[in-house]
Amino acid sequence: MPQETKTRKTRVGGRRKKDPNAPKRSLSAYMFFANEQREVVRSENPGIKFGQVGKLLGERWKALGPKDKIPYESRAAQDKKRYEEEKSAYLANGGAAADYIDDE
Repeated sequence: MPQETKTRKTRVGGRRKKDPNAPKRSLSAYMFFANEQREVVRSENPGIKFGQVGKLLGERWKALGPKDKIPYESRAAQDKKRYEEEKSAYLANGGAAADYIDDE
Protein backbone atom coordinates (compact mmCIF):
# COMPACT_ATOMS: atom_id res chain seq x y z
CA MET A 1 0.00 0.00 0.00
CA PRO A 2 1.61 3.31 -1.02
CA GLN A 3 2.19 5.96 1.58
CA GLU A 4 -0.11 8.89 1.47
CA THR A 5 1.48 12.27 1.25
CA LYS A 6 0.42 14.55 4.01
CA THR A 7 -0.34 18.10 3.14
CA ARG A 8 -0.28 20.82 5.69
CA LYS A 9 -3.48 22.79 5.85
CA THR A 10 -3.02 26.52 6.00
CA ARG A 11 -5.49 29.05 7.20
CA VAL A 12 -7.20 30.96 4.49
CA GLY A 13 -6.48 34.63 4.99
CA GLY A 14 -4.25 34.16 8.06
CA ARG A 15 -4.17 36.69 10.86
CA ARG A 16 -5.56 40.12 10.13
CA LYS A 17 -3.16 43.02 10.36
CA LYS A 18 -3.53 45.71 13.02
CA ASP A 19 -4.71 49.11 11.97
CA PRO A 20 -1.60 51.29 11.62
CA ASN A 21 -3.62 54.27 12.90
CA ALA A 22 -4.51 52.50 16.14
CA PRO A 23 -2.89 53.93 19.29
CA LYS A 24 0.26 52.22 20.58
CA ARG A 25 -0.11 50.16 23.74
CA SER A 26 1.10 51.53 27.05
CA LEU A 27 4.47 50.50 28.47
CA SER A 28 4.85 48.72 31.79
CA ALA A 29 6.96 50.04 34.66
CA TYR A 30 9.59 47.41 33.85
CA MET A 31 9.80 48.57 30.24
CA PHE A 32 10.42 52.16 31.32
CA PHE A 33 13.18 50.88 33.61
CA ALA A 34 14.66 48.65 30.91
CA ASN A 35 14.66 51.43 28.30
CA GLU A 36 16.46 53.71 30.72
CA GLN A 37 19.01 51.17 31.93
CA ARG A 38 19.76 49.24 28.72
CA GLU A 39 22.62 51.49 27.60
CA VAL A 40 24.09 51.53 31.12
CA VAL A 41 24.19 47.73 31.15
CA ARG A 42 25.78 47.64 27.69
CA SER A 43 28.45 50.20 28.65
CA GLU A 44 29.30 48.30 31.85
CA ASN A 45 29.50 45.00 29.94
CA PRO A 46 31.01 45.56 26.48
CA GLY A 47 30.41 42.72 24.03
CA ILE A 48 27.44 41.39 25.98
CA LYS A 49 24.86 39.41 24.01
CA PHE A 50 21.24 40.49 23.60
CA GLY A 51 19.81 37.80 25.88
CA GLN A 52 22.32 38.56 28.60
CA VAL A 53 21.29 42.22 28.57
CA GLY A 54 17.70 41.20 29.27
CA LYS A 55 18.78 38.85 32.00
CA LEU A 56 20.82 41.55 33.75
CA LEU A 57 17.99 44.05 33.41
CA GLY A 58 15.58 41.55 34.96
CA GLU A 59 17.94 40.94 37.86
CA ARG A 60 18.34 44.66 38.45
CA TRP A 61 14.57 45.17 38.36
CA LYS A 62 14.04 42.43 40.94
CA ALA A 63 16.74 43.96 43.15
CA LEU A 64 15.03 47.36 43.20
CA GLY A 65 13.05 48.14 46.31
CA PRO A 66 9.43 49.33 46.20
CA LYS A 67 10.51 52.95 46.75
CA ASP A 68 12.93 52.76 43.82
CA LYS A 69 10.20 51.46 41.51
CA ILE A 70 7.81 54.37 42.22
CA PRO A 71 9.08 56.67 39.42
CA TYR A 72 8.72 53.90 36.85
CA GLU A 73 5.29 52.90 38.10
CA SER A 74 4.08 56.51 37.93
CA ARG A 75 5.33 56.80 34.33
CA ALA A 76 3.54 53.55 33.51
CA ALA A 77 0.31 54.88 35.04
CA GLN A 78 0.60 58.08 32.99
CA ASP A 79 1.25 56.09 29.84
CA LYS A 80 -1.72 53.84 30.54
CA LYS A 81 -3.92 56.91 30.94
CA ARG A 82 -2.56 58.27 27.63
CA TYR A 83 -3.34 54.98 25.92
CA GLU A 84 -6.88 54.84 27.29
CA GLU A 85 -7.56 58.41 26.11
CA GLU A 86 -6.13 57.77 22.64
CA LYS A 87 -8.02 54.47 22.39
CA SER A 88 -11.35 56.05 23.32
CA ALA A 89 -10.78 58.87 20.81
CA TYR A 90 -9.79 56.32 18.16
CA LEU A 91 -12.90 54.22 18.78
CA ALA A 92 -15.14 57.31 18.89
CA ASN A 93 -13.93 58.28 15.43
CA GLY A 94 -14.91 54.89 14.02
CA GLY A 95 -11.41 53.51 14.18
CA ALA A 96 -12.43 49.97 15.08
CA ALA A 97 -12.51 48.75 11.50
CA ALA A 98 -13.06 45.09 10.67
CA ASP A 99 -9.34 44.45 10.39
CA TYR A 100 -8.44 46.01 13.76
CA ILE A 101 -7.42 43.52 16.44
CA ASP A 102 -7.51 44.51 20.12
CA ASP A 103 -4.88 42.58 22.09
CA GLU A 104 -6.65 42.93 25.44
